[in-house]
Amino acid sequence: MTTRTWLSWSSGKDSAWTLHTLQQDPTVEVCGLLTTVNATHGRVAMHAVREALLVAQAEAAGLPLIQVPIPYPCSNEQYADAMGKAMEQAREQSIEAIAFGDLYLEDIRAYREKNLAPTGLRALFPLWGRPTRELAQTMIDGGLEAVLTSVDPAQCPREWAGKAFDAELLAGLPASVDPCGENGEFHTFVHAGPMFRHPIPIEVGETIERDGFVYTDVTPV
Repeated sequence: MTTRTWLSWSSGKDSAWTLHTLQQDPTVEVCGLLTTVNATHGRVAMHAVREALLVAQAEAAGLPLIQVPIPYPCSNEQYADAMGKAMEQAREQSIEAIAFGDLYLEDIRAYREKNLAPTGLRALFPLWGRPTRELAQTMIDGGLEAVLTSVDPAQCPREWAGKAFDAELLAGLPASVDPCGENGEFHTFVHAGPMFRHPIPIEVGETIERDGFVYTDVTPV
């Protein structure tokens, strides 16, 4: 028996590599990608990835996309209500677990487990505890291709927005920046890798600063 699972999908490298990891696990069946989308702007929260690219990722992965629209700004109560409805849908589809791409932040893991506990769904963390520099290098060596779509200028240079997540970037990271951006230093969009059946053609566009973050727009070709 396999565990029917939805994967919490951000469009970035950690959730993409989690998918790749689960694709190799015979005990888990990934049945869909679960994503919260900013209903006002039609983009993935924090990553600022266009909805069309999110759909393209799901198609490339060969998986259904479960979109959870949330308002902007979104209160904790509104978020909890939206996710509660999504978990009801999960149970209706006999989903048994939600997988996450979290790496080591204990408070985030505890938050997810606490929220899932009343639903009867399990929380899975396939990448948990892996050293992040080693993990980042494994992603790159494994063929993952991504672009930085969001940068926190308080932690990273503004110029990183729009750069490729590659060996050159990894080699130039200061010690204060987690190689996987686990502390919110940067967010990415994955457009190719072993988790996809084919690459997603993209163009890197305009860079803007909004709400204290630097965003680079990525568009489908």
